[in-house]
Amino acid sequence: MTQDLDHSPLIAAEPRPGSNLPEYSVGDLARRLKRTIEEEFGFVRVRGEISQPKRHSSGHCYLRLKDDTAVIEAVCWRGTVSKLAVQPEEGLEVIVTGRMTTYPGRSQYQLVIESMELAGEGALLKMLEERKRRLAAEGLFEPSRKKRIPFLPEVIGVITSPTGAVIRDILHRLNDRFPRRVLLWPVAVQGERAAAEVTAAIEGFNRIQPGGPMPRPDLLIVARGGGSLEDLMAFNEENVVRAAAASRIPLISAVGHETDTTLIDFASDLRAPTPTAAAEMAVPVRAELMAGVLDCQRRLVGCANRILTERRTRVEGLARGLGDPRALLEGHAQRLDDRAERLVLAAGALIERRRTKVGELGATLRHPREKLMQAGQRLASEGRALDGALRHAVMAARGQYERVAGRLSLGPVRIKFSEGGRRLEDLKPRLERSYGKTVEDRAAKLASVGQLLESYSYKGVLARGFALVEAGDGKPLTSAAQATPGLPVTLVFADGKAAATVDGAPKTEPAAVAAPQPEKPKPEKPKKLYRAPTQGSLF
Repeated sequence: MTQDLDHSPLIAAEPRPGSNLPEYSVGDLARRLKRTIEEEFGFVRVRGEISQPKRHSSGHCYLRLKDDTAVIEAVCWRGTVSKLAVQPEEGLEVIVTGRMTTYPGRSQYQLVIESMELAGEGALLKMLEERKRRLAAEGLFEPSRKKRIPFLPEVIGVITSPTGAVIRDILHRLNDRFPRRVLLWPVAVQGERAAAEVTAAIEGFNRIQPGGPMPRPDLLIVARGGGSLEDLMAFNEENVVRAAAASRIPLISAVGHETDTTLIDFASDLRAPTPTAAAEMAVPVRAELMAGVLDCQRRLVGCANRILTERRTRVEGLARGLGDPRALLEGHAQRLDDRAERLVLAAGALIERRRTKVGELGATLRHPREKLMQAGQRLASEGRALDGALRHAVMAARGQYERVAGRLSLGPVRIKFSEGGRRLEDLKPRLERSYGKTVEDRAAKLASVGQLLESYSYKGVLARGFALVEAGDGKPLTSAAQATPGLPVTLVFADGKAAATVDGAPKTEPAAVAAPQPEKPKPEKPKKLYRAPTQGSLF
């Protein structure tokens, strides 16, 4: 939006004939109105409620000031917006200072804002309550986000003014309770720069890397002394609250006195009523810790002595009910010596008895050489007797043969030998005929079993028009429940196979009866072949 600042003198047109009123152009009239308003209301203070604040991309801010009876358009230029003590928000009651002017392009008057302040403490509290509600809705005040304060931090970072009494109170209280290393980040705690500097201090402490040249604090304390609500406004700013909520280092807020409450108190991990109380919350009392340790040590020593006394008394009581261990050991030692002596004597006696028995048994045995000699004599005697008997039998048989041969002239013996040969020749064709008959009987029985197997085979059923359904693995499907939709199957006919796929849900009709499996013929027991008895040897 641009303003026409042309203050050229207003030149009236010539009056119309018959009229005393001069005629003005639209621009001339707009400029005269603009100059009149700016001269009359060059510097004004207006109190009203902000409505429809809008920040333009150019940086200018346009808004309306209203009350129960009227509305005034207002504008705040870009260079002035950043210097305002209070940023425009919807529904905020403020007192603005500026100058009145007009905007001829829209035939409206407007207020150019130079400064802005809250209209009383009620408006400020309303703004803080609205900001608190909005930040709480984002979860910045949730108890689950709060971090645990370390029991005994090594380094404590303090964010406060270096010239105030707050830092001296904190250092004095830390030295009294438990001296710790303190890092001070000096900031302004009041005024326009306070919020930005406190935010930068919190973020700067969090950017310190552990193990670097500058030690990283284990705990942060944001502190300020008491003051009015306007003096503490820096700690109610949104950027300060968000920095405190996003801090990775545990943070204690100690702003104002015990009755003062700022928004940073809700975002911090722990709130202290005063800066001195923050120092007390940060570290324990060293003297109390030492007294506690000494008391625990005393109680531990007393407990240990009491337990030892009780155990000693119990052992002594148990010892009175037991015998003298030395006497028990002496009796067992004597019994052990007696057993050892008896064991040595028993071993010698046992060896002597075994030696005597071995001698007795050795006396009853004959020498192997003697037994061999007797066996050789007996063998020679039996050999001579066998030789004589054999010679006598041969001579007797020869005499008998000569007598029979003399009477019969060997005719019948030859006849008997010829009859044996003929019988042996007759056995060969009989054996061949018997083997052929056995083979024919087995072939006829095998053909009968084959015909029976063919009658039981499912191939005869397939030849009559039926088909066998097989799954992908070659196993037959015997029930409708197995034929799931989409299952690839194979239909086996009498003259070949065909591939198919099951379509639709299986029906509950009874499935076709599968062809009966032929019974396997029981294997016949092999017949034992006839073996002719062999002729024994005479000798």
